[in-house]
Amino acid sequence: MTKIWAHQALIPDGWQDRVSVSFDDMGIVTNVEVGVEPDGTQVGVLLPSPGNVHSHSFQRAMAGMAERRGDDPNDNFWTWRKIMYRFLDNLTPDDVAAIASFQQMEMLEAGYASSAEFHYLHHQSDGTPYDNIAELSDAIIAGATETGIGLTLLPVLYQYGGCDKRPLGNGQIRFGNDTDRFATLYEAAGRSLKNLPQDAELGVAPHSLRAVGQESLAACVELAGDSVKHIHIAEQVGEVSEVLEAWGARPVEWLFDNHDVDDRWCLVHATQMEPHETIGVAKSGATIGLCPITESNLGDGIFDGVRYQDAQGVFGIGSDSNVRISLSEELRTLEYCQRLQTKRRAVYASPEMSSGRALFEGCLVGGAQATGRKAGQIKKEYLADFMALDMKSTNLLGKSGDSILDSYIFTGSDAMISDVWAAGRHVVSGGQHTQHDQIVSRYEATILSLKDRI
Repeated sequence: MTKIWAHQALIPDGWQDRVSVSFDDMGIVTNVEVGVEPDGTQVGVLLPSPGNVHSHSFQRAMAGMAERRGDDPNDNFWTWRKIMYRFLDNLTPDDVAAIASFQQMEMLEAGYASSAEFHYLHHQSDGTPYDNIAELSDAIIAGATETGIGLTLLPVLYQYGGCDKRPLGNGQIRFGNDTDRFATLYEAAGRSLKNLPQDAELGVAPHSLRAVGQESLAACVELAGDSVKHIHIAEQVGEVSEVLEAWGARPVEWLFDNHDVDDRWCLVHATQMEPHETIGVAKSGATIGLCPITESNLGDGIFDGVRYQDAQGVFGIGSDSNVRISLSEELRTLEYCQRLQTKRRAVYASPEMSSGRALFEGCLVGGAQATGRKAGQIKKEYLADFMALDMKSTNLLGKSGDSILDSYIFTGSDAMISDVWAAGRHVVSGGQHTQHDQIVSRYEATILSLKDRI
């Protein structure tokens, strides 16, 4: 049995002082007490830790490589994608494992206890499967073994280069599978995932309506059963136009007309929805996977956040391209985009809670739902996915209640995080991952090696 004692903690009843939380060896909370004397590991502020709902770990290593513009003044997502394809051609399984460890470590140090890895890099550079078809899934799992992050692995079905079912191009052939080979890969990844602690989860991710056929999407959904299902949707204007022309409906409309979308689905980005689609997603209970830093970096557009919030929609936060991994900055960017769009302040706030708390509690709900984890609350029988803030931080001096989260999100940074537990595993202490130095050393060697190969 492990105990954490906090001067302040956010529990389902709200903010409480002098809180003791106990959890067992499986990382399950067994008891929460309020107003008690210190016992066990002592922290300043204890919070539930959210799940990162959308990540492509290998892209972390190309951060900063795509910020120049060529001759075309209309640089956008599609030109960024060409750079990404050239980069990934050079990645080996060892590279992928080293990058995954580093990226997962950064997530943990940023306050995320778990991550949904939208994993579409499957094969060798010429498209030939490895002898172990799940070789690169195993590389992601190796990262989770080292870092202790709670992993929801989402093998991606990727078949075509567009709605016309054109063959995958040179940059995409490492992703490609037909439905039969994908089922084999999915089963192999599931077997490997059993080497992780029992909080690890397996789901599926049909990449997008552009990249899978209608029959294949149905097969992928059936393969997942009751597991979580993630899909990129309505991210780009060009994507919406392509699907509308080929399938006779906008992407979100088509998905809802042809599949039972519920709380096991995570619709990633959805920055190009019409009002009726926004309300429909909210009513379905599905999670919208928002990645504000990446969406800003790629120029995707601004999510229809106010309408979605008014309809009580569920959202989670992801780091997507991992150009910058920062939970506080993702939430700040989400709020500021809405302020710029509406010309209002405190958009996510309500009479009952501040902007910071509304944003934070919102991403807790969606993070748990989209990763398939019983988490997101400091509550008995829930996973001990926690993060702690250092009350000695200048930005938190004298703060209490919602002001803590407002200061963390709007004036502070992830440097305020002192500790993180993932299903009870104490993976960050004193603001640093327990294996920080060795993970960084291997990542640095990988980056230097890649530089010579690209």
